[in-house]
Amino acid sequence: MRNDVRALRSEAGWTQVEFAEMLGVSRQTVNALESGKYDPSLPLAFRVSSAFGKPIEQIFFPGETDAPPSGGKK
Repeated sequence: MRNDVRALRSEAGWTQVEFAEMLGVSRQTVNALESGKYDPSLPLAFRVSSAFGKPIEQIFFPGETDAPPSGGKK
């Protein structure tokens, strides 16, 4: 899943440590989230959304591997 967390965090002027404390997670979790190595749980995604004051869908985007299944149709 792609996301704009790093850009939004930087724009807000927060360090990874500060942002992690706001979210109740480790700095490593924030780093993994920003680098796309970790997809957040729904509760964490809501906390991220709330921190930035934006809807989840304006922060997180499906990647090429996250496309919905085709249902077997070709």
